[in-house]
Amino acid sequence: MAGSTLEIKNLHVSIEGKEILKGVNLTIKGGEFHAVMGPNGTGKSTLASAIMGHPKYEITDGSVHLDGEDVLEMEVDERARAGLFLGMQYPSEISGVTTSDFLRSSINARREEGDEISLMKFIKEMDSVLDFLEIDKNMAQRYLNEGFSGGEKKRNEILQLMLLKPEIAILDEIDSGLDIDALKVVSKGINKLRDDNFGCLIITHYQRLLNYITPDHVHVMMQGRVVKSGGPELAQRLEAEGYDWIKEELGIEDETVGQNA
Repeated sequence: MAGSTLEIKNLHVSIEGKEILKGVNLTIKGGEFHAVMGPNGTGKSTLASAIMGHPKYEITDGSVHLDGEDVLEMEVDERARAGLFLGMQYPSEISGVTTSDFLRSSINARREEGDEISLMKFIKEMDSVLDFLEIDKNMAQRYLNEGFSGGEKKRNEILQLMLLKPEIAILDEIDSGLDIDALKVVSKGINKLRDDNFGCLIITHYQRLLNYITPDHVHVMMQGRVVKSGGPELAQRLEAEGYDWIKEELGIEDETVGQNA
């Protein structure tokens, strides 16, 4: 069975009237890992948030389709149920909801009524992934991300990813703030999912993550669009030489489209 396909065509996105994305084109298929890199403020995080339906971002042109279905017509929860997953740069804290309850509810939201996962099967699967990610089992009974360290929050995102088993995952700077040990564990979890039915879009600034997760395709974003694509060697050259050679090669002026975009 072939995996899903996420197709982004000519995507334009604005925030409070300021255009951030200026025509992004990307296609992510099951079995493929794509990395998106670029200087600060070029629209990488905007791309992730717009795909998942954050209300702050206004889609002014273009389309996003998952297996031919119009993602932009879906509510946020519908996008998740359809098989999209967003690993956030800054995961939210949810007081009063344990990690365990959140995960079980999320799994069941993607299942048909009457086919909910049993409590015993859920606990068995969750405990197995907790062990794999070297996460203390007590964390599952704490309120979601409340009082978690940065590293714990990122491991918890990968715990969700591994249990929910989405078709396409978008990971927005999942390596941000991680020490080398946590980075290795997070990478191990992402690599564990690698098969023909799982596609992944990894947004990162650094080659260090890509030392552990080898992408099939690397894309560079500047000024709100993808300006160059290649293989893993492109990320290695960016690490060694920075972005100036791309700007010079393409005649791009040294400017960004917005802070924290």
